[in-house]
Amino acid sequence: MVNRKSFSIGLNFLMNVILTISSFIFPLITFPYISRILQADGVGKIQLASSYVAYFLAFSQLGLPIYGIRACAIVRDDRFKLSKTVHELLIIQIVMTILSYIILFFTIRTIPRLWDEKNLYLITSMIIFLNTLGVEWLFKAMEQYTYIAIRSLIFKVISILAMFLLVHEQDDYKLYAGISVFASSGSNLLNLTQIGKYIDFKPVSNYNIKQHIKPVLILFANTCATIIYTNLDSVMLGFMATDADVGYYSVAIKVKNILVGVVTALGAVLLPRMSYYFDQGKKEQFWLFVEKSMHFVLILALPLTVFFMIFAENSIPFLSGEGFTLAVQPMVIIMPTLLCIGFTYVMGMQVMVPMGKETIVLWASAFGAIIDLILNTVLIPSFKASGAAIGTLAAEIVVFIVQFWALRKEMIPIFHKLQIPIVALATACASLASFWIKFFSCGNFIILVSSAAIFFLIYLLVLHIAKEPFVCDMERRLLKGIKRFLKL
Repeated sequence: MVNRKSFSIGLNFLMNVILTISSFIFPLITFPYISRILQADGVGKIQLASSYVAYFLAFSQLGLPIYGIRACAIVRDDRFKLSKTVHELLIIQIVMTILSYIILFFTIRTIPRLWDEKNLYLITSMIIFLNTLGVEWLFKAMEQYTYIAIRSLIFKVISILAMFLLVHEQDDYKLYAGISVFASSGSNLLNLTQIGKYIDFKPVSNYNIKQHIKPVLILFANTCATIIYTNLDSVMLGFMATDADVGYYSVAIKVKNILVGVVTALGAVLLPRMSYYFDQGKKEQFWLFVEKSMHFVLILALPLTVFFMIFAENSIPFLSGEGFTLAVQPMVIIMPTLLCIGFTYVMGMQVMVPMGKETIVLWASAFGAIIDLILNTVLIPSFKASGAAIGTLAAEIVVFIVQFWALRKEMIPIFHKLQIPIVALATACASLASFWIKFFSCGNFIILVSSAAIFFLIYLLVLHIAKEPFVCDMERRLLKGIKRFLKL
């Protein structure tokens, strides 16, 4: 039996929120500085390189970031079975990593646009090696979110210090790319010192790699489709427009990706637990967590979407400087994807993956990728970054529709339980109460802080008055936690 502590879902969620907030704080601290130093061209080059390398990262991981969590979570109480499973998955990943680097190096050498920035692409590609080395999926399967959060925070702090000490001029964009890789994946190196707590390194007999191939390939295809339509915009902008256009777009998607991390934080924590529940036949607990996750997404995603649409004109200059005003419109267009992604993450990763319905997730992502490709081809030449944003929005809506239709028998009753009118009313009241602040001439930082304070205070107050069930439950839990703390 594996000797491990039983971390509560609440603690795991808290740790994952801390990790997500750190991912928010890192760009919040660094991007205003970096965007002013590197300008739109430098930011665009880094975004294009990151988006291009993301395809090869997905190929090297072959669906393991999701499948590995599920496969390891199911056998996590048996050290021998867990070790055998990890060995099998590592063999697959190492082979795919070698193939990924071979293909990546070939494309860099043969495509002039890439060869001109070969060092940048080679630096960015280090993320592939670090992710393979880290076997992050094992630690998530073991629900070691405290370790993951602390480890990642340390590396992000080091990266922030390195950025301010080393990046001082526009030609330092390659150095910043390396620091970014270190911040996001450098902490995976520490996993090598911890992995022995959960598995044995000694090879075992009768490896059954074949059993993993089909589900891994299905999830890989799904990941590819997702990566295509989430990174296709930047890649197509890079080839069909300019580095500056990619830079403007990168600001919009950076804000969106940060918020997506916050909205999906609970789902990321629940994936191993829900895979375990479904495998053990505990369907009541399984669907209870699905319902709570949907409530969480609605209550968090809707107000964030509306707030950042209203105050996009203040958010963009504050984050990246006045030179990025062309990013405002793409940001407004792309923000509604936050709600779609939140719901599809629950339906896809928390419901379909534990149930073994990865094929549906694949088809949904494939349809989204096709829509994104078509719209990008038509719209980018005329509308640049805004055209790419429209393609992404349409793709996310299509993914949501396909997944919802496939799970309509289970999801319709859950959606009926969601207090959508109340949440919409609270969001509307908060918007009306804070909208006027944007017309004051007191600096973007003051406008954002004061408007956010009013917006979310009014939002939570309306939900409290309306006795929204999820919010009331959270209030009870918070009061209970405070009482326990005071008794210590």
